[in-house]
Amino acid sequence: MHKVLVVGSGGREHAIAWKISQSPKVSKVYVAPGNAGMEDIATRVPISQMDFTALAAFVKTEGISLTIPGPEAILAAGIVDHFQKEGLAIFGPTRDAAMIEGSKSFAKDLMEKYDIPTAAHATFSDYPAAKAYLKTQTPPFVLKADGLAEGKGVVITDSLEEADQALKDMMQNIRFGEAGKTVVIEEFLEGEEFSYMAFVKSEKVYPMVIAQDHKRAFDGDTGPNTGGMGAYSPVPQISKAMLTAARRDILEKAAKGMVQEGCPFTGILYAGLIATDTGPKVIEFNARFGDPETEVVLPLLESDLYTVITDILADKTPDLAWSKEHITGVVMASKGYPGKYETGAPIYGLENLSPETLVFHFATNRSNGNLTTNGGRVLLIARKGQNARDELYREIEKIKCDNLFYRNDIGGRNGNLDKK
Repeated sequence: MHKVLVVGSGGREHAIAWKISQSPKVSKVYVAPGNAGMEDIATRVPISQMDFTALAAFVKTEGISLTIPGPEAILAAGIVDHFQKEGLAIFGPTRDAAMIEGSKSFAKDLMEKYDIPTAAHATFSDYPAAKAYLKTQTPPFVLKADGLAEGKGVVITDSLEEADQALKDMMQNIRFGEAGKTVVIEEFLEGEEFSYMAFVKSEKVYPMVIAQDHKRAFDGDTGPNTGGMGAYSPVPQISKAMLTAARRDILEKAAKGMVQEGCPFTGILYAGLIATDTGPKVIEFNARFGDPETEVVLPLLESDLYTVITDILADKTPDLAWSKEHITGVVMASKGYPGKYETGAPIYGLENLSPETLVFHFATNRSNGNLTTNGGRVLLIARKGQNARDELYREIEKIKCDNLFYRNDIGGRNGNLDKK
């Protein structure tokens, strides 16, 4: 029997820990630092996710067989490099390989060099030059902070004035710190978006089922971009031919390109894609499980996640079996998110949910015996089955919190194609 450590504290990490805990090969799951909602399936460890020395020491002391890092920030900071130097098994990309997410310009250069389809683009570190280029472009304007900005570094607008203000915020007002000092301006792509994740080891690519995320805060895809307000799978409007092309021309080319660049990728490669009239194109690459896609994809995995990961690390072909069920997941977020919001609001009613309803915690705490909100995105509620979406929204109505909101139109095309 083995012990596993999941590093991170959000909904993605909850879903990973939940799936790993189902393995007959795993006796104990730890999460560092985790959150209050994970305590029924994992033991929380009060170590910061950025304290790599303390985390490695804990792994050695406890005899942990495998560590799975969740958030992009710790990958970009080199947690994998640190653990590998200590001779510890960890599933994720090195600091250099994580640049595929950590730098939009690195990713764009990779795509250009290895003929991976993406939007036309230009990169700037000088505000006047960026502004001059912007004026030559046709709306909608797409601006991306080069570095990590917690899913909030993308601005899409039809207004040249708003686009210019976003440039100023990033490059002059340093809204995202170092992450926004360099900005990528790119062509707006038309089509259906979808998220395609894969387990990767060097040139070996093992795709997962796809999902569709909803980035805008409010119903009808309105409001500001967020880290994601819900997701569903399968995505019936994406054809098999589109998926075949995405695997061949994007995932596999990216994996091979990273090997050629001397920074082979191990871990979860996430491709945020758009199905255009000329085939799939890349919106972004991430170097880890997507969030909230993980919370709807992992419940469809019928294989043992621990075995899948350890087989890949051992250069064995993993056994990947997927359910064909529909699943929909809806994020409940603090009012004001992704802007300013308050925390500490009590949450009631989770105990009244059906046993078939999945609950993943992004940011919760316990105060005076009550579960309370502790972040922007707070919960993701998910449901599998042919009528997943209708059942899910009935379940969400049982949850009572004065300071939470959610979208009412997630997954309207997932087995419920009449509902838009």
